[in-house]
Amino acid sequence: MAERETSCRRILLLAHTGRRAALRSVQLVHQRLTEAGMTVRMLESELLDLKRSGIDLKPVEPVPTGAGASVADGVELVMVLGGDGTLLRAAEMVRGSGAPLLGVNLGHIGFLAEAEREDITATVHSVVDQDYNVEERMTLDVVVYNGGRSHDTPTARTWALNEATLEKAAARRMLEMVLEVDGRPLSRWGCDGVVCATPTGSTAHAFSAGGPIVWPEVEAMLVVPIAAHALFAGPFVISPSRTVALEVLPDTADGVLWCDGRRMVELPAGARIEVSRGEMPVRLARLRTAAFTDRLVAKFGLPVAGWRGRAEWRDDA
Repeated sequence: MAERETSCRRILLLAHTGRRAALRSVQLVHQRLTEAGMTVRMLESELLDLKRSGIDLKPVEPVPTGAGASVADGVELVMVLGGDGTLLRAAEMVRGSGAPLLGVNLGHIGFLAEAEREDITATVHSVVDQDYNVEERMTLDVVVYNGGRSHDTPTARTWALNEATLEKAAARRMLEMVLEVDGRPLSRWGCDGVVCATPTGSTAHAFSAGGPIVWPEVEAMLVVPIAAHALFAGPFVISPSRTVALEVLPDTADGVLWCDGRRMVELPAGARIEVSRGEMPVRLARLRTAAFTDRLVAKFGLPVAGWRGRAEWRDDA
């Protein structure tokens, strides 16, 4: 393979600097990338955390922490060292830049990550050789109307990669709400909340609430009630061309909206939340073409002993 020109190539490195394992991993990734002639960019706040731990990375290109999506201007890839929460933080930060995210899992399940800690050296080689593919993952756009009517002025606009979750604000009372699809009411529930999820988020909160796992290439929105006091309260799989709305009834408790567990909007009784397919996807870098089935088995430790399958499938496993 011909040697690639790396002198003008930049990688944004984001890490969970609160993890001791991440500190060692940052050092290793920085060393490997700079040895390959690439420029490593990092947030000033994370560089400060490293210095407090006795690590002074050089050379490095520091950028202000509050720079928003411009933090990824001119980078070809964002490497994220941490768990799913760290990758969701990175997605929030750089989504508008279009730069793909590649996660190295230093947490527990790490479903969004592409590589594990023990794969770091091979992962850096793949980055240097640009040996990866990029997938676009569907997101959700969320609009909140405190007045409860869609022709009112929105009080908040936000988005989600995994899920937008409407929850009760206080433990002592259920939320009373009505689910609407494409302008028509579908059902009313007294419940602890409702999860609206993407296929990417189907393995997260929605799954814990009893929703189905959806393969990433399937385009759909999931609506999963949480502890609903009703007979007709199973999960729904809805076309992403539809608009889902949740109306908190005026005589019920206040609620709260969480998007990816990071962005929060308080919801007074009577609020309305509209959820639709996001206009801007999140781009994830993929190093291999392993089946999603294999990822489920590995991440959840699923029992598959005794499987025989076809001979050609066994050889590929």
